[in-house]
Amino acid sequence: MPKTIYKPEHAVLLTLLKKHRKAAGMTQVQCSKALGRPQSFMSDVESGTRRLDIVQLRDLCEVLGIGLTELVVEFEKSLWEERQNDIPRQLEPLRN
Repeated sequence: MPKTIYKPEHAVLLTLLKKHRKAAGMTQVQCSKALGRPQSFMSDVESGTRRLDIVQLRDLCEVLGIGLTELVVEFEKSLWEERQNDIPRQLEPLRN
């Protein structure tokens, strides 16, 4: 099984985190500082080189002003939408 940082779902999560950081009007540096982490923390998270455990994700959500549950619902919705968009592409070979 591949590491989660290499799964497409991980990229979806990172996109959502970056979106919420920007919506909160925070830079990576400000966000890292609010978490009491080094400046490079958010850069590493958003680039996918650093994984978050559930407690770190909850802390990050708090800093960004979004509930963990809200983020998970948005994450699942994004994954569902991606799967729906993939269906026509998967059916294309059958049409030929």
